[in-house]
Amino acid sequence: MTAYEGELENSKYKLLGFENNKNLAVIMIIATGKVIKIKLSEVLNSEIMENLNKMEVKNIYKKFYSQGGALTAYDLNDRHESSWMIYIILNLLLFTFYIFTSIAATKPIYLESLGIIITPGTFLYPLTFLIVDLLNENFGLRLARKAIFFAFASNAMIIILLYGSTFLPGLPGWKLDTPYNDVIIHVSSVLVASSVSFLVSENINSYLLCKIKELTNSRFLFLRIFLSTLFAVIIDSFVFCYIAFYGSMQNNDILNMIYVQIAIKVCFAFFNILPAYGARSLFKRYMTDSQTK
Repeated sequence: MTAYEGELENSKYKLLGFENNKNLAVIMIIATGKVIKIKLSEVLNSEIMENLNKMEVKNIYKKFYSQGGALTAYDLNDRHESSWMIYIILNLLLFTFYIFTSIAATKPIYLESLGIIITPGTFLYPLTFLIVDLLNENFGLRLARKAIFFAFASNAMIIILLYGSTFLPGLPGWKLDTPYNDVIIHVSSVLVASSVSFLVSENINSYLLCKIKELTNSRFLFLRIFLSTLFAVIIDSFVFCYIAFYGSMQNNDILNMIYVQIAIKVCFAFFNILPAYGARSLFKRYMTDSQTK
């Protein structure tokens, strides 16, 4: 491969060199010209590797394994398996919280003491942002997006199957046939709304998290967790509420529901910071333990 061909493969980043004493890679963001310094181990687990040319990737691996503290082939395989187990668990949690909150959102509830209208899923849905943030932090933007699309596709399949069941002939004399169809049609419409809002807001959340991480050189985890979640919940609340309840509720009630959801989700954005730090610490500890066994 010629040097010219290698340059053509760079799309976002360019390797400028290394800082030996700190085991850092010096990377330039091509779009802005900004130079950042990142640990080699973090570079290997980030999207940066996907946007370097072959020669730069080879140099990074060569530098990493020449440090003397690199893992053996056996350890790398063991780590790979452990990483995927965590990835699967996070995917299952994302799917569980997402489906539950989507179905629970079909029932608006009125808290008379506070005079507000919300849905039961409002309190658990922010956890999906935390899970996506953890996927971003530990597996990168590409795998985080795969998890988002997996949850979205699963939800879409549930919508199709539930809606299709309403066309099946009911048992003669079964009194719940009509109520069942009415509920499923309502649930399906809410699931459509949740699917659109989920796909839009979670991708925005992932994108912002990665961009803030780049701008801060992987520092200030609390800042990128909060800011990415903040913008995502605002967009999610508006998209979901208007698609799900437009026409069945008055516009003022929908707006009040949106404002309440945003307020509650922003509070959760603050609380998500501590679990994010804890999860990152547990992840690193688990990976370290699995490598030493």
